[in-house]
Amino acid sequence: MKKVLILGSSGSIGVNALNVLRKLPEQFEVTALTVNSQINLLEKQIKEFQPKFAVVNDESAASDLRKRSIGNCKILSGEEGLLHAAAETEYDILVGAMVGFAGLAPTIEAVKRGKRVALANKETLVVAGQLITDLTKKHGAEIIPVDSEHSAIFQCLTGENKNSIKKIILTASGGPFLNKNMEDLKSVTVKEALNHPNWKMGNKITIDSASMMNKGLEVIEAHWLFGIEKENIEVIIHPQSIIHSMVEFVDGSIKAQLGLPDMKLPIQYALTYPERIQVDFPPTSLTKIGTLTFFEPDFDKYECLRLAYRVLTEGGTAPCVLNAANEVAVEKFLKGKINFSAIPKYISMALEKMENHISPDLNAIFECDKETRKFVKSLA
Repeated sequence: MKKVLILGSSGSIGVNALNVLRKLPEQFEVTALTVNSQINLLEKQIKEFQPKFAVVNDESAASDLRKRSIGNCKILSGEEGLLHAAAETEYDILVGAMVGFAGLAPTIEAVKRGKRVALANKETLVVAGQLITDLTKKHGAEIIPVDSEHSAIFQCLTGENKNSIKKIILTASGGPFLNKNMEDLKSVTVKEALNHPNWKMGNKITIDSASMMNKGLEVIEAHWLFGIEKENIEVIIHPQSIIHSMVEFVDGSIKAQLGLPDMKLPIQYALTYPERIQVDFPPTSLTKIGTLTFFEPDFDKYECLRLAYRVLTEGGTAPCVLNAANEVAVEKFLKGKINFSAIPKYISMALEKMENHISPDLNAIFECDKETRKFVKSLA
């Protein structure tokens, strides 16, 4: 029986993780859950899974939850509660399902304890890839990717010699604006941007998918997860989202992992690795799918993808600036304060404004994140 802590149990990854765990009660026990403020959903999760701890980031929401009848679950709050859950509570696997920079600090605590991290929070490796890599080696921790693309690569590389890899091929759906041109993107609405053709995700990651920033972050994440240089990481558009990613080897052979666009499969694989457990996921019928298509991405249209490759070259705190500026710009777009095309412009402005610190420590990363957010928020 392995114990599981889920950071972000109210988001799409967290909810899907609980869907997986619900079917495997003899293998896993949920010991802690965290949310930002969605206490109504958290209350239901507590009553079903009976964790010993729960964390609500919002202090007032945490106070409200404590007044309800939730059994013996201890309610913690704020960043302090989040860090306590990761650093002090009992668990074997941490599911990193929080969105954005906020997932970094608790993930570091899990790594320092030598835990398995089922990582969906790509921003952790984007902003602190070298730091996380070094800590993982030092403490004997294990990072298993949950993103469907990185899970696919992880599965394709099982049993392979790293020296035989020619390149990694990350697939991207192209999002809701695949067939729009650059001029069209200036006038797209929030509703249109949130209408992803294949995946049901949270608002922030759905906007990132529309701008292709999500894929850019995945390029940076793949570099740190698999030790592959950016010249050997290729992105291709695959609208059907059936091939989740591929690896090409030096002999010309390509291995691909296929499956329906359903996050439960990579979540379960990260939890049960190296075993595969039979469950009732819908089968992938290639005859019903019929056709798989592929296109090269337009780096002018998807400027966020180009910027991600740029910061991977620059290194240091440049990826942190990219991530922080994007998070603030996406929030501004969702609130109707800027148009969709302004997102990469704000990121470019931040990259020009902020000083790049090479080989930053954790304090420098946190300071860079804070200053970048302050700058982007100040932009009209």
